[in-house]
Amino acid sequence: MRGKNAVIAPDAAGPDAAERSLRERVLKAAFEVFRKRGFSGASTLEIATRAKVSKRDLYALFGSKQAMLGACIKEGAGRMRQPLELMASVPANGPAVAATLVEFGASVLRFVSRPDVLTVHRLAIAESDRAPEIARALDRNGREANHAALAAWLAKAQAQGFVGGGDPAVMAANFIAILWGGGLLTQLLLRMRAAPGEDEIKARAQAATRALLTLHAPPRATP
Repeated sequence: MRGKNAVIAPDAAGPDAAERSLRERVLKAAFEVFRKRGFSGASTLEIATRAKVSKRDLYALFGSKQAMLGACIKEGAGRMRQPLELMASVPANGPAVAATLVEFGASVLRFVSRPDVLTVHRLAIAESDRAPEIARALDRNGREANHAALAAWLAKAQAQGFVGGGDPAVMAANFIAILWGGGLLTQLLLRMRAAPGEDEIKARAQAATRALLTLHAPPRATP
């Protein structure tokens, strides 16, 4: 049992861990308020109240409401790189290449169709005039990252003879275009339709894969 004046050793994690925890709590609260009210309608008082911190703590962490929004969007954009884990290595045969492309496409559709990810997009669009760097960060971590990873993966698949000739960057762009065909992303952002179900997601991913591998069939082995 500690004496009345005993000094408690600091946690091994230190104040940095406490600050990270506080930051995460504030960002979670801010995201919910921005989602409900939009940037203009969101108040720092409501964010502070929801996060159970003072407004002084809020400004000490982020400096401004706009910086808080930027942090929310950047955090959401970072999570958008999740589907890229599927592109870590090229499978050892043609059927596995097709299966990986289908799963990658389905993963992108599932992830971007999530309500919280769509909210991040809407917030970035709403603030694109005042803070274009926020929209650029979202695009860089989402669309551009997906395209670059897919193009690099296709180049490796070409080198191993599983995919035929063509510019991998163009092939990746065509794949993504078919995946989102019919203005799906725009309709989701405008709340014109519900998120696609598993059957539609798989059908879209299979159609994009089929188109890519049909147009860029692997070279036939010489007898």
